[in-house]
Amino acid sequence: MKILLRLILILSIVFTSCSKTNKDQPISEDKKVEDTYVKDNYNKKEVTIEMRDGIKLHTTIYSPKDTSKTYPMLMMRTPYSSKPYGEGEFKTKIGPNIHLMKEGNIIVYQDVRGRWMSEGVYDNMRAYIPNKTNNSQIDESSDTYDTIDWLVNNVENNNGNVGTWGISYPGFYATYSTIDAHPALKAASPQACIGDFFFDDFHHNGAFLLSYFRAVSLFGTSKDKPTDSAWYKFPEMKTQDQYQFFLDAGPLSNLDKYFQYDTPDDKSVSQSDRIDDVFWKEITEHPNYDSVWKPKGLIQNLKTIKPSVATMIVGGLFDAEDLYGPFETYKTIEKNNPDNYNTMVFGPWDHGRWARSDVKNYVGNYYFGDSISLKFQRDVETKFFNHFLKGKGDKNSGLPEAYVYDTGKKEWSSFDSWPPKASEKLDMYLNKNQELSTTRKRNSSETFVSDLKHPVPYSEDIKTVFTPRKYMTDDQRFAARRPDVLIFETEILEDDLTLAGDILAQLNVSTTGTDADWIVKIIDVHPADTEEQEEGMQDHLSMSNYHLMVRSEVMRGRFRNSFEHPEPFVPNKPTDVNIKLQDVHHTFKKGHKLQVQVQSTWFPLIDLNPQTFVPNIYKAKESDFKTQTHQVFNASKIEFTILK
Repeated sequence: MKILLRLILILSIVFTSCSKTNKDQPISEDKKVEDTYVKDNYNKKEVTIEMRDGIKLHTTIYSPKDTSKTYPMLMMRTPYSSKPYGEGEFKTKIGPNIHLMKEGNIIVYQDVRGRWMSEGVYDNMRAYIPNKTNNSQIDESSDTYDTIDWLVNNVENNNGNVGTWGISYPGFYATYSTIDAHPALKAASPQACIGDFFFDDFHHNGAFLLSYFRAVSLFGTSKDKPTDSAWYKFPEMKTQDQYQFFLDAGPLSNLDKYFQYDTPDDKSVSQSDRIDDVFWKEITEHPNYDSVWKPKGLIQNLKTIKPSVATMIVGGLFDAEDLYGPFETYKTIEKNNPDNYNTMVFGPWDHGRWARSDVKNYVGNYYFGDSISLKFQRDVETKFFNHFLKGKGDKNSGLPEAYVYDTGKKEWSSFDSWPPKASEKLDMYLNKNQELSTTRKRNSSETFVSDLKHPVPYSEDIKTVFTPRKYMTDDQRFAARRPDVLIFETEILEDDLTLAGDILAQLNVSTTGTDADWIVKIIDVHPADTEEQEEGMQDHLSMSNYHLMVRSEVMRGRFRNSFEHPEPFVPNKPTDVNIKLQDVHHTFKKGHKLQVQVQSTWFPLIDLNPQTFVPNIYKAKESDFKTQTHQVFNASKIEFTILK
C-alpha cells in the first residue's frame, strides 16, 4: 500500500510539473524548426490567377505532402513580396505561426495588384467600390473574392474553408477581405491593420510623420511589368543623425529635391539619386483630409461584414506604426455588426512582435515577460483559426471577447466587452505648480516658449532608424527636464489605478502665433527603489524613477475643429483643442505617479509646424517658421477611462 501511495505521489508531482511547464514556464519555439521543414513537408506551386478585368496576380501555394485528408487554406495578400520566387525555392516558415504550419494547412501568398510579380497598376490604399456594376470596377475586395474563388475550385485537398491574415499592410488586405466576402471565407485576422493613412503610419491627426520620410518611396514608386527584384530605392540621408539632418534640411519643401516629379534645380542631390514618387506628390499636394485621403480609408466601409466571417483583430499596445487601425477596426465592426463573431487581442508588443519567436518580450528598454508572443500563437491565434476552419465554427470558440495585456501589472485580462463594462470616466485637471488632480484649483495657466530651432526630440537616441519603434516605451526624463515641456503629475498613488479604454485630452490653450501642434504624453513614473531589470536596458538608463511612456499623440492644431477645413488660431485667444489618445490597459501601481507631459514639437518624429498659419505646410517657406509662446490653462483636463 505504501509503495502504491508513493507511486501516486510521484506521478502527481510529475503531472504537476509538466502542467506548470506547459502553462507557466517560458516556452521556446519547439521550436528549433529545421530550415528544410517546409520543403520536406510541403509542395510548392506558383500560379497566376486571372481577375475579373483580365489582370493576372502572382500566387504561391504551399500544400501539405500528406494528401490523406483535406485542409483549410490560410492566405496572406501582400505588397511586400511573396518571395522566394521559383518552384524549387521555399520559405523556411509559412503561415501565421509554427503550430498552424506543423499541423498542416494549405498556405497561400499573393502579390497584390501592381506589386512584384503581379500585373496591373498599384494603388496605395486602393479605395473600395461599393455596388460594382461591371468587371472593370475592381478593388482589393474583388481581387480577394476572385482569388478565393479560384483557389477553392482548383487547389486539391482543400476543405472549402478559407482564412485570411496579415500584419500591417497585409493586415489592411485581411480587413478588406471581409467586405463583400466570398462564401468560403470563414475567418479573418487583421493584425496591426492600417485603417486610414491620415491617421496611421504617415500621418497622425494630420501631422506628417517625418520619421517615415525614407519609407515614402516604398509605396510611391511605380513599375510597368512584373519583377522579382526591388524597383524602388530609398533617399540617401548620408548621416545617422536624423535630428540634425531634418533640422538642417529646413522646410518640408526642401525635401522635394529627393523626388523627380517637379525636376527641381537643386544640385545637392544628383539626378541619379532622385526617385520618381507619386506618393510624395500625393502627400505634399493634399495636406487636408480631402477627396484623395477619404476614399482610401477602410474604417468607414466596415458597416456590413457578413456574419459568416469571424474576425479577430490583433494589435500591439506599443505599436508606433498602426495603433489607430486595429482599435478602430474592432470598434467599427463591433458597433455596426453586433451579431458577428468579432474579438480583439492587444498585447505588450511593438509592430508585429506577436509573430516573433523570441522568448524574452521587450519593447525598447522595457521588459514585459517571457513567452508572451509564443503563448499567443499557441493558445489564441491557432485556436481561433482551427475553430473556424476545422472545427464547429460557432461562437463558442473558447476565447474571450477582449484579451488585453495590463502593461502595468504585466498580466493578461479577459473582458466580455471593450471598453470593459466595469469602467467609468475620470477627469484630471492640469493645475499650476505641475499638479495633476481631480479638482480644478482656481484659474491658472502655464506657459512655454516653442523654439523651432531647438525642437523637443522624440528620443534621446541619435542613430537614424527606418521606422522608429522603441520610443513608445522610452524613458521620458530627458523631455521632462526641458523648459518647453510642461509636466503635471499626481502625488504618489496610495492605491492602484487601472486605465482601461481610450483617453481624451481636452486642452484649453492659446498661442502668440496662428498655428501650433499639441502633443500629450501619459507617463508612468516609477519609484526610486524600483528593482533593476537583469538585461535589456540601455547602459545610461536605470529603472529607478523610470518615466515609462504609456500613451502619446499629436494634434495638428489647425485641424482641431475639422480635418477637411483647417483654421488658424486667433493670437492669444484661449481655444479648445481635443486630442484622442488610443486605448490603453495599464495599471499605475501603488507607489507610482501618473504624469502628463504637454509640448508642441516632437522632432523629427513629426515635421515642424511653422506656428504661423499657411495654406499648405508642405509648401511653407523658411520665413513662415516662427518661435511662439504657448499657454495651457487649467481648464484643461485629461479624461481617463478607468476600471471601477
